[in-house]
Amino acid sequence: MISHRDSNAQRIAALDERAEALKLKRGMGIADARAMHPSIDVVEADTEADRRLLEGLADWCDRYTPLVAIDGEDGLFLDVTGCTHLFGGERAMQDEILTRFFEQGFDVRAGLASTPGAAWAAARFHGDRIVACGEEEALLSPLPLSALRIAPETRANLESVGLRTAGAMMAAPRAPLARRFGATLLLRLDQALGRLDEAVSPRLPVAPLSVERHLAEPIVLTDDIERLVSRLAIALKADLERRGEGARALALLLFRVDGAVSRIAVGTSRPMREPQLIRKLFHERLAALEQNIDAGFGFDLVRLSVLSVAAFDMLQGVLAGKIADDDADIALFADRIRARLGEAAVLKPVVVESHLPERAVTTVPFAEAPQRRMPPKQSDRAAPPMTIYPPERPVRLFRSPEPIEVPATEIPEGPPMNFRWRRALYRVARAEGPERIAAEWWRQLPGEEEAPTRDYYRIEDSEGRRYWLYRQGLYSSASQAAPRWFMHGVFA
Repeated sequence: MISHRDSNAQRIAALDERAEALKLKRGMGIADARAMHPSIDVVEADTEADRRLLEGLADWCDRYTPLVAIDGEDGLFLDVTGCTHLFGGERAMQDEILTRFFEQGFDVRAGLASTPGAAWAAARFHGDRIVACGEEEALLSPLPLSALRIAPETRANLESVGLRTAGAMMAAPRAPLARRFGATLLLRLDQALGRLDEAVSPRLPVAPLSVERHLAEPIVLTDDIERLVSRLAIALKADLERRGEGARALALLLFRVDGAVSRIAVGTSRPMREPQLIRKLFHERLAALEQNIDAGFGFDLVRLSVLSVAAFDMLQGVLAGKIADDDADIALFADRIRARLGEAAVLKPVVVESHLPERAVTTVPFAEAPQRRMPPKQSDRAAPPMTIYPPERPVRLFRSPEPIEVPATEIPEGPPMNFRWRRALYRVARAEGPERIAAEWWRQLPGEEEAPTRDYYRIEDSEGRRYWLYRQGLYSSASQAAPRWFMHGVFA
């Protein structure tokens, strides 16, 4: 028997057949139960463990339909519309589900109907029944009010006025029921009878494309899984080509014979549909997760799903037979590294809107970086575009500017004659500048002191090395502290 705390009292949450034979019921206080039967065993409920178990069972039910939803603390909704013929019909499918759960050690009750409400009532009050379309009212009429999934308070109020079954409530006038007990009561009734639609919200998003293979002989080796991935990817390619799309995220689901499910996901930086490339990505991912995947007695169902898609841009090939795409190899290399080491393993610098050098670039995961696109072709009669040359920037930009010592300058606002950086003295041979960059006043917080202006210089020392340094502050400004010099990058 399992107990849980309810209203500052320990009550029975679940009990087995032997406890039911002792006339114990759910919701009874533990003190009362022990007074009746002192020798009973009571175990405290573990809500998190129960939730994980229910989610694991929901994963396993994905083999029957992708539309699986969790119902409360001990139930699952499966929308099997259009799926029953794959398992030999409704009765064969339901029998298979019950048999497989029984073999795993679960006491499961199932009901199948055209509405979620009728299926819920059939499972809870009959245990194994298939309700034909139009028989919902006959099913619900003799059942208690709890078969309508209404709140306990509403149920108690209905029983207090003599309405103890769903059939008695159906025979009562609707308008007085709605005024006294609320519209939710009639909503639940209409949903169960099929007068109003009730959608089953799946716990996981439904993949737009999926292919699967049922195996007569379970597989356990990684090489067998990879070969099966290639065959499934070939089947996916035809559907992706028909839709003019490529996969951006894929998931491999491995259903173990004992009910456990392994989900392995990979992402792509560019739309992909070539089977060999998909196999390479899953090869890296399987190699990284090899120690964490327990094949047990083997996998008897393997499914490859496309979680997200994007338009697939066809590229013009050249006479040599190679596609003119210089970034394809880099993208594949980055995808394989990310599949093995994680999304943060490969980062890409991207330009952001800021004229301050340290804020003008940030790093993002490779897959999230914007793709480079070819500029549109200009017609012969169109005027040539005006060329705008961006300011020259160093090859290496320091993450944080490093302070330097400048003993003297030719003029107060001019470049330095020499400077000391990292305890070494450098003599300036040539200098270009200044390039003045002011602070971003729109980022300044109220009451915050305005950041000083910067004057950047491109400096070449006597040995030909080039640097990018700046003076922070102006000598002519009396309101600010004395200017300071910083090294921000090197050119070569």
